[in-house]
Amino acid sequence: MNKQNRTLSNAIRALSMDAVEKANSGHPGMPMGMADVATILFKYFLKFNPKNPSWLNRDRFVLSAGHGSMLLYSILYLTGYKSISLNNIKNFRQLNSICAGHPEYSPNSGIETTTGPLGQGISNAVGFAIAEEILKKKLGKKIFNHKTYVLAGDGCLMEGISHEAMSLAGHLKLKNLIMLFDNNSISIDGSTSLAVSDNYKKRFESYGWNYININGHNQKDIFKALKKAQIANKPTLISCKTKIGYGSPNKSGKASSHGSPLGREEIKLVRKKLNWKYKPFEIPNSILNEWKQIGNKGAKLETKWNKYYRKEKKKINKLFKNNFSSSFNFEKKKAIKETRSIASRKSSESTLTTLMRYDNTLIGGSADLAGSNNTKTKFHKIIKPGNFAGNYIHYGVREHAMCGIMNGLALHSKLVPYGGTFLIFSDYCKPSIRLSALMKQRVIFVMTHDSIGLGEDGPTHQPIEQLSGLRAIPNLNVFRPADRMETIECWELALKNYNSPSVLSLTRQNLNPIRKKYSNINKCSFGAYEVLRTKNKIGLTILASGSEVNLAIQTSLKLAKYNIYSKVISMPSQNLFDLQSNKYKNKILDETKFKISIEAGSVDSWKKYVGLKGLTFGINDFGKSAPYKEIFKHFGLTAEKISKTTKNFLKK
Repeated sequence: MNKQNRTLSNAIRALSMDAVEKANSGHPGMPMGMADVATILFKYFLKFNPKNPSWLNRDRFVLSAGHGSMLLYSILYLTGYKSISLNNIKNFRQLNSICAGHPEYSPNSGIETTTGPLGQGISNAVGFAIAEEILKKKLGKKIFNHKTYVLAGDGCLMEGISHEAMSLAGHLKLKNLIMLFDNNSISIDGSTSLAVSDNYKKRFESYGWNYININGHNQKDIFKALKKAQIANKPTLISCKTKIGYGSPNKSGKASSHGSPLGREEIKLVRKKLNWKYKPFEIPNSILNEWKQIGNKGAKLETKWNKYYRKEKKKINKLFKNNFSSSFNFEKKKAIKETRSIASRKSSESTLTTLMRYDNTLIGGSADLAGSNNTKTKFHKIIKPGNFAGNYIHYGVREHAMCGIMNGLALHSKLVPYGGTFLIFSDYCKPSIRLSALMKQRVIFVMTHDSIGLGEDGPTHQPIEQLSGLRAIPNLNVFRPADRMETIECWELALKNYNSPSVLSLTRQNLNPIRKKYSNINKCSFGAYEVLRTKNKIGLTILASGSEVNLAIQTSLKLAKYNIYSKVISMPSQNLFDLQSNKYKNKILDETKFKISIEAGSVDSWKKYVGLKGLTFGINDFGKSAPYKEIFKHFGLTAEKISKTTKNFLKK
């Protein structure tokens, strides 16, 4: 350990405070406080290659405390990543700069995940660590044998998601997971003692973690702790006692350095105190070259690793190929012969059973609802503490963590995670779902009990506004299939869409089949399509999704008795329908002047389709505790009530 390491750390500090100052926005305190820890980690321990940021066996570095993004950007620039230039850093927090306010995932950049909502990065890191263990078991430790490091702050550990994720990590004994806790005792409001008096040591030990306490500015302490963590038999937390804004004479150790620029005069004092004699954004070649040498070490490591990779390349490619087509063709042909009513959650289980017959990269799970979500099949093997030969994770009652962990599983490589819970609990999952969409990750959220149709569990479990809320998220496919065939097709679309997450909204109650003929065309891919027409010339279009397509068909047939002829449109995905050509959308919507929609939930997302002259049948109140048929009747969602209201409406 030497003075040169301190100089390397000061380069991080200087770039961070200069970038925040130029942007007049940002968080200089954390990068300045954790610069020493980051320097020792990247110089002596982290396995990475700036020339190939996507090297499969690299260590993953996750910045959960995303407000300190300048720490990451500074290191990526200094170590030689082409993704981050000095000009990018000068444009910190400016439009289209990769150096955003919080780290935003960009493939092959060194930015492993998008963090911002505190604690999300911790759950992502747990997902990374699980993925490494799974692939190590499948492909051997010569191919996968790396660590996941996550830098977290006080705020990350306050958020509830961190408790869930760290508890599961301890249970699974993820020895490849190392957390660097920036224990600076400062948050935006001031000292963390205003709100927290946790005994972190007892807390982490109760989770089943190692706990190491160090001075985050003592290089020997940092090195020894990281060295010890390399041979741990369970996850390790290194509590780094640091001074936020280290080097600032008047603002270090204070909340004033957390979320605001230091100010020009204070920066002058920092330069003087740190003996940093260089202009803003100036890094002398001697320092820059030493950082580049740190980055260059990874190329040699990857070259050595490639010898093993080449031997196993065919095996790896076969695993990641994921040719699901034959499974879907088999399921579709089987479904056409099925005449009985079946819940879409059961249809989903049948599809999964066929998919899981063959070795692939699907990793399933559920938040303690496997039997209700129907996410676990006879072909699944359970991932257990110390045994990662399986393909199914019991997440426990941890919806927050489950969804964040699934993002980590997807980001790590080409694993395809899916996890189940009730649709009502999508409220718990929303931050992670939103980040999946933002990062364009193929993550599948299986959400059953999707309406008042779940019955007696009542309004606490009956989703009303959840579908509208999920449909409002950009780049998220929300599927609500109406029968077994649609469920198969929606699963197919979810798995074949590599750049979007998907929500599968599935029923508890049984559904009658609406598709009678086999087709090579995935009709759900259009988002909406015609399933019934009571006459060639019609005057009404009935739009519905999921279980209400059956209700729409009954309504259409009843209206025909009054000589009111209509077509029924099943709309399993509003998101996909909105992406269709104007010609197709006009064909679906503009054939008739009058339109109605039926869905047992909030009507908000249907108004744009039915227009000002249309009717929306749904629920804009909380549900009721009762058998589901009684609840539907209570809210007027019956063929008799809807047809009568529609008949009167059309007479006006």
